[in-house]
Order: sequence, then structure tokens, then C-alpha cells
Amino acid sequence: MSDSQFQVLLYYKYVSIDNPEAVMSEQRLLCSALNLAGRIIVSKEGINGTIEGTIDNTERYIAYMEKNEMFAGIHYKKSPGDGNAFPKLSVKVRDEIVTSDVPNLNPNKVTGKYITADELHQWFTDKKEFYIVDMRNEYEYISGFFEGTIFSGFQNFKDLPGIVEKLNHLRGKTIVTVCTGGVRCEKASGFLVQSGFNDTYQLLDGIQTYMEKYPNTHFKGKLYVFDNRLTIGFNTDDPNHEIVGTCMHCGTKADTYVNCMNHACHLHFISCKNCLDPETGLAFCSDTCKEIRRAKDAFASVA
Repeated sequence: MSDSQFQVLLYYKYVSIDNPEAVMSEQRLLCSALNLAGRIIVSKEGINGTIEGTIDNTERYIAYMEKNEMFAGIHYKKSPGDGNAFPKLSVKVRDEIVTSDVPNLNPNKVTGKYITADELHQWFTDKKEFYIVDMRNEYEYISGFFEGTIFSGFQNFKDLPGIVEKLNHLRGKTIVTVCTGGVRCEKASGFLVQSGFNDTYQLLDGIQTYMEKYPNTHFKGKLYVFDNRLTIGFNTDDPNHEIVGTCMHCGTKADTYVNCMNHACHLHFISCKNCLDPETGLAFCSDTCKEIRRAKDAFASVA
């Protein structure tokens, strides 16, 4: 942990909420009073949030939430912030706290068995037969993953229904689903259980918790996060830390994410410094996007 005065909280809880609009209003007032920025989604099935503020104010947020029986017992994943992880506060009501588009998929009723970071580490140590299935999207996966991972192939979590055919050869095997903080695996593991994968686990509290407890051990690279930090790592100066991402353009080892600066594209990809546009220092995913942006800038300069 660094000496930063800011802290980022990543958390969720599947719990039945009768009036999500009222919870949304309360969360807005609470976070505004504590000068917290970030994103919070509330639905009838639970709450899912990532927020940043000073350490003191984020701890005040946790203390307030613990007083609410509905939200007591949440495990908050904590990591150092820089005060700029989010530009503003967004609190919204949605049908799901993580969109799956799978009907009747309620983790409050069915989900996979939990495995802790300590237990998973022991499974690695004991060379137990199990299969890790990464339930994140491709752009998250490319910067870091567990060794031996089976990648879901997701471009979006809405692709979840298509995972069954890909995993049919693992029926009867031990499966461990993993994602950033655990919220997607609640649904992904439950979906696999409903689909007949009877020995399905989910990594409790997600990859971030494992990395923090066992940095550079069985998880390679950095973890993509959904805020302006883009990636986080633990003990990255350790010689055991490995960069697994590659520049989309030249293939060299890299783990820095950039946005394509064609405003109609904004593809999120990994790029090394050498492959940024030499004239502007901006990132473009293709020559076509570079020319579109150049033409728009030229038009704006004479308009």
C-alpha cells in the first residue's frame, strides 16, 4: 500500500432491495457529503460500486454502510488512489447491477461455491486439477491473467450465454470462475450451475484480493480497473513481476492502455510509447482513425 491520502473502494452485494430509487437518492447524498466520486449502480438485486475519496472519508462511508442491515458485511476491496480516478459521481438505478441479459439469473438464489484467495493459492501449490475460467472482457484480460487460464472470449459480459458450448469439455471437472472484484462471477458461476456444471466455484472477492495477498504469484501482469488509473499492480518492482500485455501495433511488451483519439472510435487498447503518433503524441488504433482525427482538427481550425 502506498502513502497516498486517497483510497479507492471496489464493492458489491447481491441483496433484495425493495426501493432502489430511495437507495439511489441516499447514496447520492452520502457520497456528496463525503466528497466521493465514482460509479454506483443500484437495482432490486443489489448494489455495485467503485468510489474514491480521502482515506478518512471512504472509511466514513464504510462505517455508514455497516449501520444499514441491508448492506452490512460487505467486503470492500481497497487500493491507493490519486484523487483523479473518477471525474464525477454517478449513481444510477438499473435492472441489473452487472448486465448479463440472462433471464431469471439471480445470485441471491443460485450461484457457484466460494473459494478464497488462500484456498486457490493452496490449490495451485498442491497442483490440484482445476480449470480457471476468466469471465472478464478481452480488453481486460490482455493486461493480466492467471496462469493456465481458459479465457471466456467475451467482448461483453452479455456474451455469457455463449460460454456453455466453449466449456462443454469441462463438464464433471472443477471450474473456478474469476473476475475483477467478484460481482460478475456471482452471475457467471450461477449460470454455469444452472447449465449443468455441478462443480463450479467463484473466486471470493475477485482477482484484486488474490493479487494483493499473493502478488506476482500465479497471476501474471496487471489488473485492468474501471477508472482513470486503468491498471493496478502490487509489488510491480519485484523481479517476479511479468508484463504480459503487448502493444497492439508492434507487439512489444507493454501494459499501458490508451484510447484511440478518433472521437468516433475510442477503442481502448495497449500501446507502447514508440507507437504513439510522433507528431502529436496521441494514440490511434489505425491510420484510418488518425486521418479522420486530422481532418476533423483541420476543419475545426478554419470553422
